[in-house]
Amino acid sequence: MVQWKLFAVDLARKSGALLKEKFNQKHEIHYKGEINLVTEADKMSEDLIIAAINRNFPDHGILSEESPVITGAGKLRWIIDPLDGTTNYAHGYPVFCVSIALENDGEVILGVIYDPMREELFVSVRGEGAYLNDKKLEVSSLKDISRSLLATGFPYDIRESKENNLDYFNAMAINVQAIRRAGAAALDLANLAAGRFDGFWELKLKPWDTAAGCLLVTEAGGVISDIAGGKWHLQSPSLLASNALIHEQMIKILLKA
Repeated sequence: MVQWKLFAVDLARKSGALLKEKFNQKHEIHYKGEINLVTEADKMSEDLIIAAINRNFPDHGILSEESPVITGAGKLRWIIDPLDGTTNYAHGYPVFCVSIALENDGEVILGVIYDPMREELFVSVRGEGAYLNDKKLEVSSLKDISRSLLATGFPYDIRESKENNLDYFNAMAINVQAIRRAGAAALDLANLAAGRFDGFWELKLKPWDTAAGCLLVTEAGGVISDIAGGKWHLQSPSLLASNALIHEQMIKILLKA
């Protein structure tokens, strides 16, 4: 595990440095949908990460946002978001990160999220806690949802689908202190693990958005489920994460909506 952890940390730092270096340059932008975009920086970061994994662990599988699935020879698989917060990045808004997770036979055992603009490195190993720049993390101790600061996001098909989170957002907004929509789910989950947010929910996320962040949350003492309170897994259509103390209150509000 130590070997994989050191590798992932080094890789996240290198990928983050690349993204930071190119941040203020003009970006080549391609659209994968009406509002879902990808930049050349996504691909450069992803190429760097995939090449390093293939070079060091050629038998490992890889699931990444911008490339076809690579099936490994064994049970180990890397789950990568080379640039979470692409829309922010493309607009010059400095809120984005690199997310790298390692899965063993379907269970995420390692999560690394790196925010290069703030030089914040979040690391979690299953059973060993969650850390930010080597400082142990704990979720917040807030119990009253009316005092809570939450995070959320909206799906890329918000213009076409009725399952667009607007109803849940409206219901939650009048019951909490405030909601932030930063545009990088992995970073939202990392900040929840750090106690900066008290809760988070979102629909239609992908495994690369959630794999590393959810391990950070649970290892920092938080809980995760789907928005109805059911068991969550990487393919779940919704995610609800919290400090555990306001989890049932969040479920109650979301179910009413």
